[in-house]
Amino acid sequence: MTTFLEPSSFFQVRPSSVRAFSTSFRSYVVCCANGNPSTVVLPGSSRDLESHERKVVRLGLPSKGRMADETLSLLKNCQLSVRQLNPRQYVADIPQLSNLEVWFQRPKDIVHKIQSGDLDLGIVGFDTVCECGQGNDDLIVVHEALGFGACRLSIAIPKYGIFENVNSLGELAKMPQWAKDRPLRIETGFSYLGNKFFKEKGFEHVRFQRSEGALEAYPAMGTTDAILDLVSSGTTLRENNLKEIEDGVVLESQAVLVASRRSLNMRKGALEITHEILERLEAHLRAIGVVTVVANMRGNSAEEVAERVLSQPSLSGLQGPTVSPVFRSRDGKVVADFFAIVICVPQKELYKSVQQLRSIGGSGVLVSDLTYIFEEETPRWRRLLSELGL
Repeated sequence: MTTFLEPSSFFQVRPSSVRAFSTSFRSYVVCCANGNPSTVVLPGSSRDLESHERKVVRLGLPSKGRMADETLSLLKNCQLSVRQLNPRQYVADIPQLSNLEVWFQRPKDIVHKIQSGDLDLGIVGFDTVCECGQGNDDLIVVHEALGFGACRLSIAIPKYGIFENVNSLGELAKMPQWAKDRPLRIETGFSYLGNKFFKEKGFEHVRFQRSEGALEAYPAMGTTDAILDLVSSGTTLRENNLKEIEDGVVLESQAVLVASRRSLNMRKGALEITHEILERLEAHLRAIGVVTVVANMRGNSAEEVAERVLSQPSLSGLQGPTVSPVFRSRDGKVVADFFAIVICVPQKELYKSVQQLRSIGGSGVLVSDLTYIFEEETPRWRRLLSELGL
């Protein structure tokens, strides 16, 4: 049996270890007065010991839902596919990153466990980091824009009744109904952020009612006046006769990569793994929506061709065009009267770029998608090192 008791309640205590995956867990085999052994888990001590002794780096990922699917898809596109041998297991790995464990958890638990030292890194929504982290200095947002999970934490009120003509936060604050004994009631799962926001806006009489899920139903039930919830398209609000109000957005959110400052400074390998993950993420995200354009152009020299290309506003590329001679055989001789131009252009400007290439003599235009764009050094890496004082 397993019990939570103080060691002094027993006559004899000797430590034992249980190992699962690559993580060590400590319990105690206790000999009681009647001679029957029991397994004792000491509150707090095993977690503190485990966090301190553990050698492996841990990454927390959402365990279910759209956020989980999009996280795995992003990592796969960065050649960091997560290998989960059994879909019922909560522990996996990424073969390309040795000494890394992947733990599937609820988003809010990822943030809590990064703070407690049970995890070192995590991918969650920025809203979850802010609500559960509550300004904890140990949490560092390593990458703030992973490109999915976009939403906003917003205040919504009914379209009808006393709120029919209320369309802004200022008008909501001036409503005479709110008093000490009858505060503005707000249903939310974000009481920390909500309380901070309304205090900053000067609201005096507000009461937050903690709820999770289907908040849109509460105003119609009469149990609350407004809701503070995550909004993507706003369709669910409209279908439940609710409306957002001007200046009522508390936070813009999307998926972020977050880490423990303590782990990055002290956990062996954590900073190196974070660097590789960050580089892969940035290289892939930078390449999204960018294509490579290759064209041939007749000219007398590479410089002359480059001058023509740079005269067009859409053909400057990332740093400028690459121009190189194209060799061909003519009358038994090798000549180079054509040049190949290679540039990177935004996909949305592709047709305009092709037109501009044609206008200056370009032909044989080839277009291909980019997978990665690696910079000499990622700005976010430099920023992270500065944040860590390194």
